[in-house]
Amino acid sequence: MTRLSPDTLGVLPAAVARPSYDRSQVKAGVVHLGIGAFHRAHQAVMVDDVLGAGELRWGIRAVSLRSPAVRDQMVPQDGLYHLLVRDGADVATRLIGAVLDVTVAREDPAAVVAMLADADTHIVTLTVTEKGYKLDPATGALLADDADLAADLASLAAPLTAPGFLVAALAQRRAKRLPPFTAISCDNLPRNGHRLRGAVIALAQRHDPALADWIAEEGAFPETMVDRIVPATTAEDIAAFAREYGLVDQALVKSEPFTQWVIEDRFCGPRPDFGPGVQITAAVAPWEEAKLRLLNGAHSAIAYLGGLAGIAHVHEALEQPAMRAYVERLWDEAETTLSPPAELDIAAYRRALMARFDNSALMHRTQQIAMDGSQKLPQRLLATIADRRAAGQEISALTLGVAAWIRWQAGVNDLGQSHIVDDPLATRMAALLAGQDDAAGRVRAILTLEAVVPPALAQDTAFAALLTAHLSSLEDKGAMATLMAMTPQPA
Repeated sequence: MTRLSPDTLGVLPAAVARPSYDRSQVKAGVVHLGIGAFHRAHQAVMVDDVLGAGELRWGIRAVSLRSPAVRDQMVPQDGLYHLLVRDGADVATRLIGAVLDVTVAREDPAAVVAMLADADTHIVTLTVTEKGYKLDPATGALLADDADLAADLASLAAPLTAPGFLVAALAQRRAKRLPPFTAISCDNLPRNGHRLRGAVIALAQRHDPALADWIAEEGAFPETMVDRIVPATTAEDIAAFAREYGLVDQALVKSEPFTQWVIEDRFCGPRPDFGPGVQITAAVAPWEEAKLRLLNGAHSAIAYLGGLAGIAHVHEALEQPAMRAYVERLWDEAETTLSPPAELDIAAYRRALMARFDNSALMHRTQQIAMDGSQKLPQRLLATIADRRAAGQEISALTLGVAAWIRWQAGVNDLGQSHIVDDPLATRMAALLAGQDDAAGRVRAILTLEAVVPPALAQDTAFAALLTAHLSSLEDKGAMATLMAMTPQPA
């Protein structure tokens, strides 16, 4: 069947929204590191809106740090792809043209540094996942035992990490007397701009203290919050699109209708005139905290508990009354730790989140959300637990989410089905858990993970006891029985 390309767009029906601008006139003002489904369904769509408004200097040059998969999907299509916005039975289809090219960093690191150092590049965005920043999740310090980071600490001739590429490019810009770019993290890290800035300056300090000082004084690393549910695209999604539209789109992405991007008003150069989907604000932290602790915290808990119960998708998990009641209880606990901005009505936000989770059209897989738990739980659940414990408040629902994560490490669910533990610390956690004969021993082993567990919780005997009780129940009774015992249903 015919592949999507600029020459085959005539096949598409008129109902498909498409770029209103001339792509041949677009210049690249943005470089994005870590192109994946989320970027294509979120930031790239908002940049497409900017281009559609006539600001043609903000096209995106995209970089895949490791895998050639996305490059191979997009380059034959000249960067074009479709976004399917699904809301129940309704689907809105839009062709996105904001991505101009895709480069694989491992294949040509010099080319990536050159595009970052180009005078036309004013903004660099990143979606490299929590593990891509090479930071200890608990302390924010550079990882001491990461091989790629060690290589970048030794030399930036051919960078391997996101911080390495930024430092190498900023060094070139300084040498050419160009201003730095604004670097915008779009990952779910608390104080993501602060952490990215810390990683870049720490790495620069190891190579050139004067460069580190220049970055600190002249650069900009805004805090941001991003929000959109973007499930993984499946082979069936691509096949179904081809049957309906007569074109194969290997870069197809799908999402829910809701989208949000909140950016701190901290730029060191030009920026686009973003449209209504982007909120520029003086303080991102309250928005970020609410999203991490309510949306992301619940998502992780649903992923592990639902996954252990053999439930494949989020909306299916929430069809279980016990899971639904549990999520509300988790939110009751998390809500007390928030300081929401005046514009954010938490009760309305919770109702909207549940409606988003119920969107069956998304088919959001629990195993997808369960990836990289060691990088996610510190900010999604453990920080909330620490705040509740400091206030002398109950933590049962939040702690059950952590217990389910520990149980997930066994690699088998309650039905005896095996799964891959996809996590950068999977090998280390497996070694810690090996030989532990009971739940108490497994909890003690996990609590020694300083990169994951805050010190206050690692020494908290009451937390350890509750975590052990929950883990014992999950191991003995299974996830659904544990949930039903926690949230009894009406007779």
